[in-house]
Amino acid sequence: MTSKERAKLKSQAMTIECIFQIGKSGLSTQSVDAIKDALEARELIKINVLKNCDDDIKELAGVLAERTGSSVVQVIGRKVVLYKKNTKKDKKS
Repeated sequence: MTSKERAKLKSQAMTIECIFQIGKSGLSTQSVDAIKDALEARELIKINVLKNCDDDIKELAGVLAERTGSSVVQVIGRKVVLYKKNTKKDKKS
């Protein structure tokens, strides 16, 4: 991902709401599967990491990106923004 693409995604992420929260239980297989589904539907999602989560947020973002096949756009505060290009959308166009 180039810096221009990342900057564009960051600006888009500013206007979207967090659709997932990760709490003290950390990452479960169900939450990873739900995030994968959301990435397929939306391409760009924002995740809120709650204060009771003991995991390091940057490490958590890296693990999430690896498990979902996405890219970390940014980690800012306790928010993680992920992006995964939807290949099905391109085929429809």
